[in-house]
Amino acid sequence: MWNVEERFAPKAIESLAALGFAVGSTRGVVRVEKYGCGAEFRQGTDAKFQLTVLPTIMVKGQFARLWDAGYQKFLLTDDGLKLPALASHLQNLRKFNEELRTALGVPTFYNEALGSVSQVSVYDRVKGRVGDVPDETVGAHSPGSGH
Repeated sequence: MWNVEERFAPKAIESLAALGFAVGSTRGVVRVEKYGCGAEFRQGTDAKFQLTVLPTIMVKGQFARLWDAGYQKFLLTDDGLKLPALASHLQNLRKFNEELRTALGVPTFYNEALGSVSQVSVYDRVKGRVGDVPDETVGAHSPGSGH
């Protein structure tokens, strides 16, 4: 995972656009997107930027959390929408993460480069324990389920 305590100079954040990233800024908040993935940085009182939303897959303009439900990975939006995470999503996330790290000079360690890291990992197949019904545990619903 990223060292979220690290701070980046405004010049480093501004340079991302020249590397093909879509960079949008509003009042000290910078959203960086590429390959259907995104991250967010906020400017601190020292004028440097800190990563506040880790690199993740975007769903309809929203940051989605990657959820490992035990049998499959899903994307969860803030409103609880659950979509299956496709191999292309995970490949794009990996590419986005690697390019963003390289652009900002953040090293990638061996264990971080092995695969996708889920932001939510809640599941348990023992009936009666928290997580026995994965969707209920994280408040997820499928598209068109009426929620």
